[in-house]
Amino acid sequence: MRFQEEKPIFLQLARQLEDGILSGAYPEGSQVPSITEYAATYQINPATALKGINQLVSAGLLYKKRGIGMFVADGAQELLRRQRSESFYHDYVQALVREAKGLKLTLEELTDLVKRGFHDVN
Repeated sequence: MRFQEEKPIFLQLARQLEDGILSGAYPEGSQVPSITEYAATYQINPATALKGINQLVSAGLLYKKRGIGMFVADGAQELLRRQRSESFYHDYVQALVREAKGLKLTLEELTDLVKRGFHDVN
């Protein structure tokens, strides 16, 4: 993973873990890499790794088993899907609809464009 300069590393690490949960790379109940593993693998400060993981603990996506490590919480994948779906709606769909209305597209025309894009994009 290459970190982007414009975003804090702990947020990028948290996002990567979220992506792993969504993709099934980290199934519910499975252990995620330790703070030490993240720090060593990505050559980052352990406090930075901890901050990213704690963000997911606070969100209810991960939980800690004392002396063992961090694990993916039950329901984490569905919770992430709902959160990201809501963000997608606010960040993209509303802007898309505003633009479509500005272009005087009908709902049917917009739907046809979305279907076309859905089929055209890999």
